[in-house]
Amino acid sequence: MKTTALTLTIFALLFSCGSPGKGEQESNEKDSHANHEHEAKKEDTKKKPLSPRTASMSNIGNNHVHIDYGSPGKRGRMIFGGLVGYGTVWATGAHKATTISFDKNVIINSVEIPAGKYGLFTIPREEEWTIIISKDWDMHLADDYDQVNDMVRVSAPVQKLDEVVESLTFEVSEIDDKNGQITIKWDQTAVAFDVENQ
Repeated sequence: MKTTALTLTIFALLFSCGSPGKGEQESNEKDSHANHEHEAKKEDTKKKPLSPRTASMSNIGNNHVHIDYGSPGKRGRMIFGGLVGYGTVWATGAHKATTISFDKNVIINSVEIPAGKYGLFTIPREEEWTIIISKDWDMHLADDYDQVNDMVRVSAPVQKLDEVVESLTFEVSEIDDKNGQITIKWDQTAVAFDVENQ
């Protein structure tokens, strides 16, 4: 009898002390959830890059065209003739120079360009831009740009857009299996040049 009473007492003590009560369980769950929320908030407040590296790509026929660039935002600034000066070589993006790659040989402005990776530079002006495809693509901005490495230069008229494009954007469009167009848009400005599969 004494043994049974002692066993029951031990069981009662174990259950009352060993496992948390309902209130304690809820408290632990709330603490855990609060910590999880705190981590999520920390993730949300991490600074996002102002000019994220991004890419635009598409096929023109069976030729894959890939453009890699830093995409700055307008953020209320005057872009062309302000942040981006007229008449000077621009990396056509932020940070590292913009690159363009072709899987197959192309013709741009009657010049044959072998398949490969190139730098895409521009010289913006109010009415017309010069678009440059350069052998040299691995550089910060246009710091080491040298005209001697130009593969081709194209004159492109400026198109005024009705709506503001907040972030610098490249678009690769297929016209047909052989022909395509690459368009650069930012703020209320757009310029485009043609690409033909060889």
